Amino acid sequence: MRQSLIMGNWKMNGSRESAKSLSSAILAGLVENENATIAVCVPYVYLSDLQALTANSPVEIGAQNVADQASGAYTGEISSSMLQEFDCKYALVGHSERRSYYGDTDASVAARFCEAQKNGVIPVLCIGETLAEREQGDTFNVVNTQLDAVIAVAGIAALANAVIAYEPVWAIGTGVTASDDQAQEVHKAIRARIASKDQAIADNMQILYGGSMKAANAKGLLSMPDIDGGLIGGASLDAESFLAIYHSV
Repeated sequence: MRQSLIMGNWKMNGSRESAKSLSSAILAGLVENENATIAVCVPYVYLSDLQALTANSPVEIGAQNVADQASGAYTGEISSSMLQEFDCKYALVGHSERRSYYGDTDASVAARFCEAQKNGVIPVLCIGETLAEREQGDTFNVVNTQLDAVIAVAGIAALANAVIAYEPVWAIGTGVTASDDQAQEVHKAIRARIASKDQAIADNMQILYGGSMKAANAKGLLSMPDIDGGLIGGASLDAESFLAIYHSV
């Protein structure tokens, strides 16, 4: 049985003090769950504080992006070796906001994925379709193309040390959530795509749902056989809500 992963994505929110307060509240209310692990992806500038606060706790930390190069003249980028120095276990790659607002392409996402793994940082590969693509019936073509772009560069074996997050773009920050069955249908297809290349990796692959999961709908989504946790946005900024999702696993 795959262990679930409940991962918060704080995005560009908060202050240094609020980040400390939020993480402290999460730690204070946390009851360890053998069926799930818990992590938060925070702005780069708070990684040091979170590293200290979460030391010797079940909470893992992650970054919201990682450079597609190891080092050099890449102003504004943060390499995986830098992240590793802060005990950063995870890094998001290909989040829809990075693709939409900052020009991340399938090729650059694949490069970021590979760079993360070079220094032991687990990439969380985000894939998903826009509302227009869903309405045109292109959901599966889109997620397959985004997934295949990484496999073509990194190889199928690389997915054994990675996480996938399916995030329907139309459900991110909108309050609209895919139904349990809609989400399960895509998660099942993603797993089948991986299984066509390596069944063992597919069986062990954690595939998270990342589209407006909150305490009210988490239990239904997490009960689906191919949904192995959540990439939580807004609800992760409230300790009570975030913990409710984690404890519902």
